[in-house]
Amino acid sequence: MNYPAERMTPAAAPARIGQGTAVEQSRAVAEVQAAIVVAQQCPRDINAAIAEMRQSCSQMYLAEKASFRFPRGGQQVSGPSVHLARELARCWGNIQYGLVEMRRDDEYGESEMQAFAWDVQKNSRNSSTFIVPHKRDQKGGAKKLEDMRDIYENNANNGARRVREAIFAILPPWFVEEAKELCAKTLRDGGGKPLNLRIADTIKAFENIGVTLDRIETKLGRPSGKWTEHDVAQLVTIGKSISQGEVTADDEFPLPRVTVDEIQQQAASAPARAEGSADWPAVAQPPA
Repeated sequence: MNYPAERMTPAAAPARIGQGTAVEQSRAVAEVQAAIVVAQQCPRDINAAIAEMRQSCSQMYLAEKASFRFPRGGQQVSGPSVHLARELARCWGNIQYGLVEMRRDDEYGESEMQAFAWDVQKNSRNSSTFIVPHKRDQKGGAKKLEDMRDIYENNANNGARRVREAIFAILPPWFVEEAKELCAKTLRDGGGKPLNLRIADTIKAFENIGVTLDRIETKLGRPSGKWTEHDVAQLVTIGKSISQGEVTADDEFPLPRVTVDEIQQQAASAPARAEGSADWPAVAQPPA
């Protein structure tokens, strides 16, 4: 396969580097070496890590942000969020993770990114290199991004998912699964708040974003008086996903559609209302 010459030509290295860049390179090397030494001298306490994880997952603030939800291919995809991954990495200890923009190509409108997670103590590392186009998907088609802030946010959003997967790849599976179960339990318990109060708070929160009670009841298939702890936990996850822009309210709670038959029935009843009878009282005639 023949590629354009300009595409295959490597970018020329800079003729010189600034003093700040040289200092940063030396600092990065020294920081990595120091991290390895500290990790070997102060190994993690697994029992303490488990206790700290359980304490964190019992907090509503983390439990509400511990999962994500977004549509894909006509279905809803859900799973543990990057917020949970970062907290578990902190609890486990001796882990470094991050997202690096290795190269930005404004001519082709793309950035080459790398997401990584590194267990310094075990010397277990997971990384992925990927290309992020400077575009944003919309209903009318992809929109090209030119503003620097939009490009930065687009790179960060795409990289957050890779960072999450990199962290989960080096954490013990049993550690992650227990954290997910504890967060789900915290949502069901509601931090000790009675169920009826949590239902009222959930309904009010959705009303603030324009979702009425009848749309919620239609989605769950039962009135609010019969909602369970699982229903409230599911609604909390959906509400967080809507507030973070992962899904829209119309995707989760579709508006009722008016059928052709209903329109025809309304049109047929319109002349009857114009003539009066049941809906409109007759006007009394004055005496002759």
